[in-house]
Amino acid sequence: MSINEEFNGAHSHEVSFIDQNGELKTTKIPVVQELVRQGLINHFPKRFIALPPTPPGNHATSIVTPPVIDITKLKRDVTRDMELQRLAEAAKEWGVFLIQNHGVEDVVLDDAKNAVRGFFELSFEEKKASVGSYKSVDNMGYGKNFVNSEDQPLDWIDRLAMKAAPGDPDEATNGLLIWPTKPANFRQTIETYVEKSREVLDGLLQDLAASLSLDENAFLQYFEPKQSEVKVRVNYYPPCPRPDLAIGILPHSDASALTLLLEFGATSGLQVLKDNLWTTLQWPEDNSLLVNIGDLVEIISNGVFKSPWHRVRTQLDVERFSLAYFYNPPAKSEIGPVVRGGSTEETYKKVVVEDYVSNHYRISPTPTKETITYAKVT
Repeated sequence: MSINEEFNGAHSHEVSFIDQNGELKTTKIPVVQELVRQGLINHFPKRFIALPPTPPGNHATSIVTPPVIDITKLKRDVTRDMELQRLAEAAKEWGVFLIQNHGVEDVVLDDAKNAVRGFFELSFEEKKASVGSYKSVDNMGYGKNFVNSEDQPLDWIDRLAMKAAPGDPDEATNGLLIWPTKPANFRQTIETYVEKSREVLDGLLQDLAASLSLDENAFLQYFEPKQSEVKVRVNYYPPCPRPDLAIGILPHSDASALTLLLEFGATSGLQVLKDNLWTTLQWPEDNSLLVNIGDLVEIISNGVFKSPWHRVRTQLDVERFSLAYFYNPPAKSEIGPVVRGGSTEETYKKVVVEDYVSNHYRISPTPTKETITYAKVT
């Protein structure tokens, strides 16, 4: 059965991708939110089956709160050394950690949440009309799914992705063209969140370097204020009738330096692979933010810090939102390991950021963490 036959009558996104032969292909992807809204799921769609059936109560996962880093302790001389040690341990052992007292005001976070909810409360037709076009296949815009083949299992998710920086008007795929016009305050609200959060990420890059006894600008040197890339992706996970079969996002690592995640609507769903066990991260019911080490920081740290292999599980009666902020050095810049000497052999090589990111998306999804091998010394 073709995808068009299976989802006859459902709204769909048209998605382009480059196949293994280097040819541009186009396919239609059903809009998950509309499948749920319109009750079009009489049987669970085969395209969304990504997991073997799991008997009730037999999910092979533990539930934990990830390490928590207090930003105010990193700023106080009396507590800084201890908190830097905790930061290094979290980045080495987990690759993810919550940050509290980060300085992004609650009103900024609450406004961002409301703007995201407002967008997904629009009808499908309003959402499509509200978002501009994007002249590429790099997963920007509304409904741009990460699809590389007609047979690939689909994520149980609806997405909206934008590039917040740099805003070069001469760039053919300028992300500023695709900001939604509804809700009316969407762009202003998200750009305020981006501006405030960028200060937090720059500080964390300095703290991560300091935690390894490096110059505090050892990581930040790769980030140029006017040319560093900021991509924002809004993820909406509707309730799923078969959470034992479908997955919100397939397993992956992030092709970023750091990813900052604001999650709301549910306190769990994100899972990381730790000690060969999928571990569900429990999210506190406050305005904590989650920091995810990306592949680029793994490269810069010469593998000392690890980008986690992670995924998102679906939930039966709960909808979940997340606002992901991907922070990268300038696309055409070259990065390489700054951690050398002693017992740490150089296992990573220099790469151009846009080449690494392009290869990451070209070969994804993969069954294991394979994309990082592009940057490893052979």
